[in-house]
Formats: sequence, structure tokens, C-alpha cells
Amino acid sequence: MTEQKRILIAVMITSFIGPFMGSSVNIAVPAMAEDFNMMPDELTWAVTAFLIGSAAALLPFGRLADIKGRRKIYLRGLTCICITTLICAMVQNFLAFIFIRFLQGLSMSMIFGTSMALLVSCYSSEQRGKIIGLSASCVYTGISLGPFIGGFITDYFGWRMIFWLTGMALLINFFLIFRVKADWYGAKGKKFDYIGSILYAIMIILFLYGLSDWTRHAFVHCMPFIAFILFLLFIYEQKRNSSPLVDLSIFKNTVFTMSNIAALIHYSATFAIGFVLSLYLQLVRGMDAFSAGGFLLIQPFIMAIVSPKAGALSDKFSPRIIASLGMGIMMLGLFAFSFLDNQTSFYLIGINLAFIGLGFGLFASPNNNAIMGAVEAKFYGVASSILAVMRLTGQAISMSLVTLLLSVFTAEAVEHNYIETLLYSFKYIFILFGCLCIVALFASLMRGKENVKE
Repeated sequence: MTEQKRILIAVMITSFIGPFMGSSVNIAVPAMAEDFNMMPDELTWAVTAFLIGSAAALLPFGRLADIKGRRKIYLRGLTCICITTLICAMVQNFLAFIFIRFLQGLSMSMIFGTSMALLVSCYSSEQRGKIIGLSASCVYTGISLGPFIGGFITDYFGWRMIFWLTGMALLINFFLIFRVKADWYGAKGKKFDYIGSILYAIMIILFLYGLSDWTRHAFVHCMPFIAFILFLLFIYEQKRNSSPLVDLSIFKNTVFTMSNIAALIHYSATFAIGFVLSLYLQLVRGMDAFSAGGFLLIQPFIMAIVSPKAGALSDKFSPRIIASLGMGIMMLGLFAFSFLDNQTSFYLIGINLAFIGLGFGLFASPNNNAIMGAVEAKFYGVASSILAVMRLTGQAISMSLVTLLLSVFTAEAVEHNYIETLLYSFKYIFILFGCLCIVALFASLMRGKENVKE
């Protein structure tokens, strides 16, 4: 087996495992809440802590990978994620579990920040859309099988087995990538920007934590504003640094900038769909975890089918048109979900999940292809990291918005009307997500004509 194929297989495995673990945790939330003796809406932190950790370290590790070697950082990330995943399976205290999930996110950022760069470094521009599509297909397959397999594991073996199994799968992947000897660099010999990395990490953590915990503690209200000040300091520091964390000139490319903005808003509007519907199906409609997981399989199953074809199509036609069409479809599907009640037909829910899956599949791969095709080869590492930052920050914002709205609506709820309050909150969550898709559609259409650089 060639090293090129080893890298492709390794990236496909981690592209599968990360989303699989995340969607498995989504479906296991009611069981985890019972185990930790917490309310289900408080278990949003099981997802949010992981995403905050991932988003906070993505750019630093992406830059470090360009300097020290992309394979090297990827391999170290695999080591750390294996350790933290296995610890998650054993920890008994809820706060300790959340902290380990945060460390797990930091570990996964080493993988998220390098995987795309490894792929585009190994394959030609003519194959780029197809390869990115294969990787995206693994992401959606992981999302698809996560609720289904995770529900089965949760019902019959307990939610902790999810972490045991994924930890062992990652160990196998470690030995696969360990046998790759070549490495790729984007800025070998350059200095690492420690000040910029610290500013960036603190900025992300304060913003996302402040947004997530807004209604629970008054002291966090200042955090997003402090994060904005740190953002301005970060921009200033990057402009004056001879070896910055991010070369800001990359954002002069309209296609690159608007495609990333579209990705950020897209994930902010769509990531928490599985989490919200998991609560809806189990708490409102009375499904067990396995049945709910099987039902939620519909959306990512369609995504997994459509994504490679959409990626290959974007090698021949404008990614802007294909991605914008997908965003419009998702917008309509999210607004349709705002009409959910406790008697909505499961057939209608399933059809709408498939509709959203079609839109997601049409958007993601062409949009990723537009981003990576808009930069020169020397920027592949930072472009991959920025793309991953947009994805994970968007996912964290999505969960933060759900956490915020759930806490607002359930703050005064008592046990006898808790389910009705949850259902009421879901309506406004989906309306908000649909409105976000309108903004993302505008950004997607405004990106301009793609001009692929070799």
C-alpha cells in the first residue's frame, strides 16, 4: 500500500470517528443525564465542551503542523485523542467528564487542523474535489451511523461503551499512520507565534463559553465583549508579526473569505439538528435511544450519498452555484421543522430530514473545494485549519445557541410541564436556524467567481 493511500485511509477513518463519536453522544444524552443525575438540557455541555476545546486550538495546531510537519502533529493528535477518549469511558464525576471532553477537543484539533492539508498535499488539483468528497462522505457516514449504533450500544451496553469502542478504533488508526514516513510542510523553519496563539485560544474560549452559559451566571456576560477586544488585539498582533499565526493576506481572496463565512454560518444553523431531534424523539415522542438513532439515520445517509457526487461535480462546474442551491434547500427544511408538535407525522419528519440531508450534501463538498482551490499550495495548511475553525466554531455556536435558548425557556419550567416547554423552545430554535441559513445563502452567492490556484 502506498503512503498516499495510507494517508487517505487514515484521514477517512478519523473523518468517520470524530462525527461518529459526536452524534453517538447526542443520542446518549438522556441516558447520560440519568447516570449523572442531571437534567437533559444541562448535558449540552457534553457536546459544547468538546467543540470549544477543538475550536480553541485549531489554528495554533494547524500552524504548528505547517512548521513541524503535518504528519507529525496528526500522529500526536491521534495519541492524545486515544488517551482522552479512554478516560472519558471511566470518569464518574460530571464536572470531571466535561473537563476531559474539553481536553478531548484540544486533542482532536490536532487532527482536524491537519487532515485536509494532508489530503490536498498528496493529491493533484484534478482529484481534489473527489478526494474531499470522499472525506466528507466519511464524515456524514459517521454522523449517520453514530445515532444508530450509539443508540444500540447505549440501550444494551451503556453509553460508556461508545468511548471504549472509539478509543480502540483510534488505536488501530495510530498504527496505520505511524508507518507513513514522509511528511509535508507549509512553513518549515518559521517561528511559531505564541502570543497570537494564546490570544486566539482565550478569545474563542471566552466567546463560546460566555454565549453558552449566558443565562446561568451573570459574571459571564462580559466574556463575549472581552473576546471582541482580544479579537482586535489578535488582528493587530498578526499584522505586525513577521511570522503570524494567520497570514491575513489570504482573506483578500473574496472566494476564500465568503466561502468560509458561509461555512461558519452553515454549521451554526445545522449542527445541533441531531441533538434537538434526539431530545424530541426520546422525550416528546417516547422513542428509545436505538429507535431514535435509527430514525435520525435518514439525514446523514442522504448526505453520505450526495456529498461525493457533489464534490466531483464541483470539479467541473462552479462550486458557488451547487453550494448555494444546497443552502437554499436546508433553509426551507429548517423552517419546516419549526412546525413540529407532539403529533407530527413521522413520515413528514423523515421526508424533511432527507430534504435537509440533500441540501447539506450539495453544500459542504463544493464549498470546501472552493475554499481549498482559492489558495496557493503554501497556504494549504492554514486554509485547512481556517476551514476546520469555521466548521467547529460554527458547531460550537450551534450548540451554544441551543444551550442558551433551552436555558431561557426551561428556567421556570417545573416537572409537569417540562416536556411542553421543551417542545415550545424547539420551535424558536428551528426558526433561528432557518434565519441563519438566509444569511449563509447570501454569503454563498456573494463569493464571486472561483479562480483555482495550483
